[in-house]
Amino acid sequence: MDVVTTDGFSDLDGLRAVLDAACVAGTWGWDHVAHFVTYDAGAARLLTGDPELAGRELRAPIAVARVHPSDMTWLMEHMLRAVRTGGVVLAEYRVLQGDGSVRWVLSRGRTYHDAHGRPVRSHGILIDITDMRDGGERYVLGTKPTQADSLVQAADLAMSVKHALASDAPAEVLEAVNLLLLRLGRAIARTSNRYWQ
Repeated sequence: MDVVTTDGFSDLDGLRAVLDAACVAGTWGWDHVAHFVTYDAGAARLLTGDPELAGRELRAPIAVARVHPSDMTWLMEHMLRAVRTGGVVLAEYRVLQGDGSVRWVLSRGRTYHDAHGRPVRSHGILIDITDMRDGGERYVLGTKPTQADSLVQAADLAMSVKHALASDAPAEVLEAVNLLLLRLGRAIARTSNRYWQ
């Protein structure tokens, strides 16, 4: 049951507004034991082209019907590697729209393993980053670049490095890139907090 707040919106309305403001386009879940994925309406629209598939148990190729063909192979390999190792699942890729246009999404989630180290489930969100990738405005205020801008640009470059690394890259290199991304994220958060206070 939704709780209605004093402003007339339910908690779910408020959550959806926050998710929309953060460009969260949808949520996903992956059951590794039963071998299916589920999407909310936003993720189903982006990844399958059909929001009516929300909440249904989906398998490939339907579950990834709209993933750009050039991104499909590496994305599947990357996701399977991330699931095996556990923890954070992070991928940036393209999806095709019904009108032929391309959207960029960042998928971020987490994989959970059982007591024997086997993947059980993953859950995550899809963030529409098309405006950032296509040179659109990233910030509300159109001021000269700030320290936060350069940190975001560095984070984008670090993500490119992460994507460029093969699965057989030395563990210490992969660890260094992940640590760099973590530290850049923290620095961006600190800078953003100072900027908005």
